Amino acid sequence: MGFSIATTALRAIPGAFILNSGVGKLGMPREMAEGLQGMAASGVPKLGELTPEQFAKFVSYGEIAVGAALLAPMVPKRIAGAALGTFAAGMLAMYFRNPAMTEEDGVRPSQDGTALAKDAWLAAIAIALIFGRK
Repeated sequence: MGFSIATTALRAIPGAFILNSGVGKLGMPREMAEGLQGMAASGVPKLGELTPEQFAKFVSYGEIAVGAALLAPMVPKRIAGAALGTFAAGMLAMYFRNPAMTEEDGVRPSQDGTALAKDAWLAAIAIALIFGRK
């Protein structure tokens, strides 16, 4: 397992961001959990079957786990990339399955969809971690 500045950047920046997001969601109020759950269920319908409390724990612990995997140097980059790829796939599923997020062509982001469309960068980082050399 060699050290690479490029791999470190690919892991540290999204890892810190996602970890911070997960920590910020710990103990989120029920109303916030319900709002996030409704949005998440548009991309991953099974998430709608959880209680808001279960969803809040799932999303906060999940983000913490993905962020920590990216930041922990002992986690192989392909495993960290797979975790990030799974996270990005969920975010992009919400984007593509919610018509309000895209323009009429179903691809370009609407004003409301810009924040989620940016998660395509996370998918690109995941691909680089999984398939990149070294």
